[in-house]
Amino acid sequence: MNRDVIQVLIVDDEPLARTNLRHALAVHPQLRVVAECAGVSEARAFLHPTPRHATPGTDRSAEPPEAPVDVVFLDIRMPSESGLVLARELVARAEPPIIVFVTAHGDFAIEAFEIHALDYLLKPVEDARLAQAVARIAEMLHLRQRAAYATAVRDYLTDASEPPAGHPTPYLSRLSVRSVGRIESIAVDDVRWFGASGNYVELHLAKRVVLHRLTIGALERRLDPAVFLRVHRSAIVRRADVGVLRVTGDGTYVLQLRSGAQVPVSERYVDAVRATMGE
Repeated sequence: MNRDVIQVLIVDDEPLARTNLRHALAVHPQLRVVAECAGVSEARAFLHPTPRHATPGTDRSAEPPEAPVDVVFLDIRMPSESGLVLARELVARAEPPIIVFVTAHGDFAIEAFEIHALDYLLKPVEDARLAQAVARIAEMLHLRQRAAYATAVRDYLTDASEPPAGHPTPYLSRLSVRSVGRIESIAVDDVRWFGASGNYVELHLAKRVVLHRLTIGALERRLDPAVFLRVHRSAIVRRADVGVLRVTGDGTYVLQLRSGAQVPVSERYVDAVRATMGE
């Protein structure tokens, strides 16, 4: 088998969606669609072939192996079982495939993928967006980042789980950050403060700054407000790290954190900062 070829499985309950995706993938010669499945159970059967009936003295190594799949394009909402069920099974494998989630729903679903640095396609699939996903897939496989990607998927699945009745959605505890084909898992507890940089967020750690492709507004919605405080359109700080609030010569506000960093403060957030300081 030529392992330079990327083996692809498509899982979607809509025949037309499967056909459209297969045709779209055909323009990428490094990809080979090895199967199309209409649901989780069918995909499970393909990925885990039924073992042969063992007889005394039978060599167990003759059992059919798990199907070699590098990438799964996985629809999330399917009538019998959610694609998330299959995703949980896939990331438990010793060699988990890269999962590209396919969805017809945007907004907060897309936001969740971006928080965890996961690849996704929004229906109807756009050629440019697919090409971007394919490039990332090739890079992840080349750099042997399956395990890191699986960790990011597990974080997403934990985040996407419905909380028990009467319990709020849990706040973020980790962020998966993609950089040059590499995915790094960073604990929110290790971040001193967050700064906005266009469509990116700067994660200011003790000794370095990491860029994460996510808007600061999307991040703020998932942070514990008892721990973090928005002080500017471009800055979120730890309440425990709030130090001294100063007024500059031009009448603007600057907050010096206990860590030594200085961040701007908008007038609309001044009262909240002062309340945090006990003033």
